[in-house]
Order: sequence, then structure tokens, then C-alpha cells
Amino acid sequence: MFSTAHAHASIFQGETLDQVADVLTWVVLVIAPVVGIAVFLLIHILPEKIAEKKEHPQTKAIQCLCLLSLVFGGMLWPLAWLWAYTKPVMHKLAYGRDRVPHGAEETSTHEGEDHAEEIKELLHRVTELEMRQAGKSAERGKD
Repeated sequence: MFSTAHAHASIFQGETLDQVADVLTWVVLVIAPVVGIAVFLLIHILPEKIAEKKEHPQTKAIQCLCLLSLVFGGMLWPLAWLWAYTKPVMHKLAYGRDRVPHGAEETSTHEGEDHAEEIKELLHRVTELEMRQAGKSAERGKD
């Protein structure tokens, strides 16, 4: 009536139990750490990706903070996350815009055209001054 039942720790027995244990060993020792490291790295680059998507003007600095966060064990990561979501007020005051397209240079094409026009103007003025100087030298030579 009160007989003891045999308790089994696993649903597998014998050779099957050994094979399951081998598979679990590979999963725990090899696959899980690789997946864990990959997820850790992907999470650490999220602030950089967010900054690129929002065209944040300080994307490179946020990227640097993300890399430093890896060195310091993730302690700086929340700062990078907050920085990626902030609106760069001082940058807008200084440059007149708070977004920079990803991969764009700091100078726009309009500024480059303005510089080219200014260079042409300066070259023209230099040529005029050289001609005046040559005329004055010729007058002195006649005297």
C-alpha cells in the first residue's frame, strides 16, 4: 500500500542522457557566451545609432562615449543614451541648426560657393594692385 516510487531526475536515460548532456554543454559553454557578447555589443551601440537617425551634430562624441562605456563596464552607457536623445541647444545657437545629415561635412555647399566667390574677388583686387604698382614703378623709371 505505501510503497516507495522511484524518483527520476531526468526524462532521459542511458545513452540519450549522455547525448543531451553533451548538447547542453556546448550550448552553455560556447553558444550562450557568444550570443551574450553579441547582444551586449548591440545594446552598447544603440545610442550611436539613435544619434545618427536623429542627425545629432555630436554623433562622433556619442560614439566615443559608447566605446568608453565598453571599457568601463557599461557605466557610461546611460549617459550616451541620454545624450543621443537630447536636443543640442548650444550647437543651434552657435551654428544656426541643430541637425547635421549623417556623413555631411561641417561646411555646406553654399558656404563653399561663398568662399570661392570671395577668393575670386581677392584675386581680382591683387591683380589690380599689382598693375598699379607696376605703373608707379614705370613712372619712377622715366623720372
